[in-house]
Amino acid sequence: MVLNTIREADLKGKKVLIRVDFNVPLKDGVVTDNTRIKAALPTIKYILDNGASLVVMTHLGRPKGEKNEKYSLKPVAAEFERLLGSKVVLASDVIGDEVKKEVEALKPGDVLLLENVRFYKEEEANDPEFAKTLASYGDIYCNDAFGTAHRAHASTEGVSHYLPSYAGFLIEKEVKFMAPLLENPEKPFVAIIGGSKVSSKITVLESLVRTCNTIVIGGGMAYTFLKVQGHTIGKSLVEDDYLETASSFLKKAAEKGVKVILPVDHVAAAEFDENAAPVAVDSVDIPADLMGMDIGPKTTAMIVEAVKGAKSVVWNGPMGVFEFAAFAKGTEEVAKALAASDATTVVGGGDSVAAINKFGLADKISHVSTGGGASLEFLEGKELPGIKALEK
Repeated sequence: MVLNTIREADLKGKKVLIRVDFNVPLKDGVVTDNTRIKAALPTIKYILDNGASLVVMTHLGRPKGEKNEKYSLKPVAAEFERLLGSKVVLASDVIGDEVKKEVEALKPGDVLLLENVRFYKEEEANDPEFAKTLASYGDIYCNDAFGTAHRAHASTEGVSHYLPSYAGFLIEKEVKFMAPLLENPEKPFVAIIGGSKVSSKITVLESLVRTCNTIVIGGGMAYTFLKVQGHTIGKSLVEDDYLETASSFLKKAAEKGVKVILPVDHVAAAEFDENAAPVAVDSVDIPADLMGMDIGPKTTAMIVEAVKGAKSVVWNGPMGVFEFAAFAKGTEEVAKALAASDATTVVGGGDSVAAINKFGLADKISHVSTGGGASLEFLEGKELPGIKALEK
């Protein structure tokens, strides 16, 4: 997969229309986590430093195609301006005569942030006329919003039909780290897949079994696999309609010689509650009155050992209910193992990224993906419309 990158564009005196992912959390009108804004700054600064002006597009939340003050980009514009260290003008709207005038007035170095593109239902419908109007604001299109690259929306895919299109540095980095995991990873390759449901991760497992040497299955989804192996899982989370799927996956892995690591011990509780007392279960089988909430120390040691011998590691999904302090140890130890590893380590998916940040280890990971759903679909081997539009 070879992308056209913004380095290849002649930017001097041009207007660049850029799609970023500034879908950030807000509280009382203030941005509470600016990671996504910071992630786009290298591309934005490069474009401005090379003599262009910028028209910036992003969405925020789910306004469902209607203007809604709750989802206005005013607080985002303020934080963006602060981080950029130069003036950011928030446009009066997304389309219309007033916006057209604001775009026409731009001089090199100027930054105009359009209002929330999802204020128009035409955005998610990828309406060609809406995309054409957005495209009229620029001479060049740059996409640096990996978090929405799996959506064929007007601002992520539609505009690419009307303008020369390039990837920003963030998308370039995502593809650089993710693509080899599907195509030609350095071996041994270990995948650690967690999270609550088999249904949301089975496609990833089936994609990774083609290139992996070892697959670790943790989190709530592990109990469905343990049940199919004949173990007792107590009151643990289980997807009975996925037992057959789990069974056929284990067969497939065995046929391919892929080692599958499932929990051999647990940290359990009598109920799903933050204040529930943790109970150590030194066995694969969980008593009838308990539910699995985290992996136990023996399982953790097996995962740490697997990571030690790896050349490539991908991690998507926590090992337990890490939001509850008493059940966070398994996830924390896996995070530390990745941080200590010399392998190429890639972490994707909202919860695993949250865990890496919670334990302060992000700077020790080769690549922390900015896109939850997008990184998952990438690992599933699906074609992402927003990336496809940028390929040479």
